Amino acid sequence: MLLGNSTELVEAVETNNRFVIYFSNNLYNRSHTLMYRETQTWFSPAIGHDMTVNIYGHYGKPLLVFPCSGGTNHEFEDFGMLETIKDQIEAGKVKVFCVDSLDNESWLKTDGHMGDNVYRHEAYDKYIVNEVVPFIREHCKSDCRIALTGNSMGGYHTVNFILRHPDCFDACIALAGVYDARRLVGDYWDQNVYFNSPVDYLPNLNDEWFLERLRDTKIIICTGQGPWECPDDSKRMAEIFAAKNIPAWVDLWGYDVNHDWPWWKIMLPHFLPYILD
Repeated sequence: MLLGNSTELVEAVETNNRFVIYFSNNLYNRSHTLMYRETQTWFSPAIGHDMTVNIYGHYGKPLLVFPCSGGTNHEFEDFGMLETIKDQIEAGKVKVFCVDSLDNESWLKTDGHMGDNVYRHEAYDKYIVNEVVPFIREHCKSDCRIALTGNSMGGYHTVNFILRHPDCFDACIALAGVYDARRLVGDYWDQNVYFNSPVDYLPNLNDEWFLERLRDTKIIICTGQGPWECPDDSKRMAEIFAAKNIPAWVDLWGYDVNHDWPWWKIMLPHFLPYILD
């Protein structure tokens, strides 16, 4: 079976309740860039249905990628983000893991009760921490902490997950995200919204276990100030990080920088070397 111009699907097998796809010479991606690519799918007990992860690269710092609003594990590749960091992947400096989104069942769901929709995100939290993190560590043969990145809604997840789970994650590059959950739920409010709204829960975080670990992370937040961007949330996060003595690089780009892929494709390779040092 041929995929793309010259890639042969060698086998698709089910092992340990995971559906694994391997490609000939381990060299293929949908954007026609040659690099190692693997796809694994398994039934998630936390989510209640199959979820898929794409893996790119043989070796390096594990980088977990969250898609944009309602996106999939293919988005990072399909929109050319993977291409911007292919040199680091092929050099064995970074190994990329792209996960599915659950936003259409939680934050972005338009029907049902908002409280139920927000609670659905807690299932995604359990999926990432209890399933994806162990999978990445097993795949990398290391118990290391993992880096995070994402843009737009993925930027929100990037910051929220590193703040809530600094034992799992030690670096992040959050691009063009929002960090006030009110922007996602409007007037609705409950404890699940609060504990997923960084501008609200971080100022009240006084647990030294968390703070010590967060002070041992590399946090980068970048946003433009052009159309469809929301720099106010990033400015607020910078103030909170300073008050909590948490090192963070909050970078506001120009008023010509809008909320779109061409800028994110510039931002990611600009910041990636910092978290790989």
